[in-house]
Amino acid sequence: MTAVSTAERQHGLGSRLAALAKIVELGQGRLDPALVTEAAQLLLRAGDRLKLSSDHTVVALAGGTGSGKSSLFNAVSGLELSPIGVRRPTTARTHACVWGIDGAGPLLDWLQIQWRHRFARASALDKGESQLHGLILLDLPDHDSIRALTDHEAHRLIQVADLIVWVLDPQKYADASVHRRYVTELNGHDAVTVFVLNQSDRLTPEEQAECVADLEELLRREGVTRPRVVATSATTGKGVDSLKAVLAESVAARRAAYQRLEADLDRLMLRLVKDVPELLRVESTVDGARRAGLVEALCDAIGVSALGEALENVYAVRSAEWVGWPYARWAARLRPDPLKSLRLGAVKDDIRGLVASSVTAQPAEVDNAVQTLADGLTAGMPEVWRDGVREAARSRVDELPEALSGELSEVAPPLDRVPVWWWLLKIWQYLLVLMFVASLAWAGAILAYGVFKAARPPAEVLGDVAVLPWVGLMMISVLGLGLFSAMSSRNFVVLAAGKERDRLEHDMRRRVGVLAQDMVVQPLERELNRYNEFFGAMAAARR
Repeated sequence: MTAVSTAERQHGLGSRLAALAKIVELGQGRLDPALVTEAAQLLLRAGDRLKLSSDHTVVALAGGTGSGKSSLFNAVSGLELSPIGVRRPTTARTHACVWGIDGAGPLLDWLQIQWRHRFARASALDKGESQLHGLILLDLPDHDSIRALTDHEAHRLIQVADLIVWVLDPQKYADASVHRRYVTELNGHDAVTVFVLNQSDRLTPEEQAECVADLEELLRREGVTRPRVVATSATTGKGVDSLKAVLAESVAARRAAYQRLEADLDRLMLRLVKDVPELLRVESTVDGARRAGLVEALCDAIGVSALGEALENVYAVRSAEWVGWPYARWAARLRPDPLKSLRLGAVKDDIRGLVASSVTAQPAEVDNAVQTLADGLTAGMPEVWRDGVREAARSRVDELPEALSGELSEVAPPLDRVPVWWWLLKIWQYLLVLMFVASLAWAGAILAYGVFKAARPPAEVLGDVAVLPWVGLMMISVLGLGLFSAMSSRNFVVLAAGKERDRLEHDMRRRVGVLAQDMVVQPLERELNRYNEFFGAMAAARR
């Protein structure tokens, strides 16, 4: 059952650490850099520890100068392994005693325990202590040592040990340097922390009970909800077996390494949640209505409708030169032309100016359209993530006007393009003109030869007065047919101009939609996905 429980615990811890790695990856620039650094260090430490021996439990004896920590280390190991100072009782280097040396080497190397300070319990000495097999007991340098090097070593090993045993003495068990620097920083680590009130032989049973109760109350106030306190005396051996029993229980369970990492992760997650107090899942894709709103706003910013109207007018004006009634055009040339400013050359310049100015003169509208989209999608998100979404949406906004201008210049049709049916209609109109001119000449010949007898007609038909009414009717018919053709063609031109405008605006909106997708929506959706992944990782890393 223990093996199954350990496997399940390892799997759960692995999933949470994977989620923490995701938090570190996605939280860059969104979280407190110190928290990100601490999380990365925890991941590194966890990865290293989980790769090393799971059959060994690292227990660190930590304490201040004079607490009897080294004496207790020797009492538990049953050997004089850690030197006890006489003039100044200070441990300078970490000593390690290993019950079951096989497989412990890489773990001791990771702990940076020097070879000359490693000791293994020989099998002959382990009789009756098989329950401690797998224990690596460390005697740390005094945490309050005046030697900066040893103080740093003690702090480092306190951060990585699977189980911490704080050795306190009756005179300094409330020492602020222990409680403020370590105990309050390790609250939530109840399962992997033991407190030893050493030198209990100096106390009467009543004093010992009072000190233990006072220490437990002090620990509870500092966040240790279930403090484990063992009273010992390294000198008399009192309580040493109780401490061994606590260590044996932890070693047998093979859970301390996972419990320590879980406790570190729990504490870190509490700080992360405090740094990002509210997380609201948002839609990671931009819905169709917002996409359409963005496209419409960008089209307004570059004046797509204005360009469509201008091109529609150009189409209508140019068509008059091709499908209009020739007589009307010729008559118009005899008086000042009010449409002169709209002739082809000027129109081309106007349209080019319209395209250029509409895009480059409206960057504020483009920016506002993008900003409105981002604000509508980030309601309820923490401000730092809202800023990230805005930055992502605007990441290419400076390029957008130029890109829109390029698309606009591509979609606008050539201004000198002439539809085939314009050519056919123009030919038809000039055929009617020729017919009218021919009819007019024929009527004139009849008047000259048949009515006024100016000369003998070269052909009988040119002098036949009876034909004159029919020639006049033909002239009127030709004029009427020409006028009807011109009027009909104008209606067709209006319809074609409207279709040309619709085609232009539809094509431009499609192109603007593609640009908006590539330059605004995709970066924005990536950031929204990043936020939701961060949201999921935070949930997975908590338990």
